[in-house]
Amino acid sequence: MRAAPSLLLVALLPLFAGCQLLAEKPQTETTAGMTRMQGELSAKGGQLLFKPCSESRYFAVVDSGNTGLLQEASALANEPGTLFADVGGNLSTSQIAGNDGQLNVQRLYRVEHSNSACSDPNFKRLTLRAHGNEPDWDLKASGKGMVLTRPGVPELAVPFLEEQLPDGRYNLSTEANGQRVDLWVAPQRCVDSMSGAVSHLSAELRVDGQTMRGCAYYGGSRSD
Repeated sequence: MRAAPSLLLVALLPLFAGCQLLAEKPQTETTAGMTRMQGELSAKGGQLLFKPCSESRYFAVVDSGNTGLLQEASALANEPGTLFADVGGNLSTSQIAGNDGQLNVQRLYRVEHSNSACSDPNFKRLTLRAHGNEPDWDLKASGKGMVLTRPGVPELAVPFLEEQLPDGRYNLSTEANGQRVDLWVAPQRCVDSMSGAVSHLSAELRVDGQTMRGCAYYGGSRSD
């Protein structure tokens, strides 16, 4: 289902008063009592609605965790296409007739335009995906190792070590195949410079001394 950009923008504007944008500094968050869910966003009757992937039910969105989802959805509504959201929260009964329930959002992992995110075959296997632009790079990490892809460079598939750091930050590193690769990740709102997609992690990739920046989000096998 496609969310009409103008409809989504107009319908949600009254909901933004008094809301807080996502913090720019790193934050630590708890996932206790939350369920991670992916689905499509649309607007109807002045509400933001969430339809879980592969379902036909619609849930009214309540940003109970002040994640900034309403603002992010409004900004992305200026572009056509299906609006996808990856969130943590819980479902409850709705106080407004016409919905199948209410989604209480407590954490925002990412929101983006995508027609294929609901059917991504790699999502459930990944612990992390990070990517950046200018130069383009894409890194996928899972229990089997990391795969780094860059245009014009042979794909690098190697094992890695993970180091937990203060304030929810961590580092993935490897020195396999004669290369030193470090990925530094921090819990900080990040906007993709090309697509406008918003994710909950900022990333910095260093390959043999070259530094590249980008955004990241947890894959389906990790949600802490």
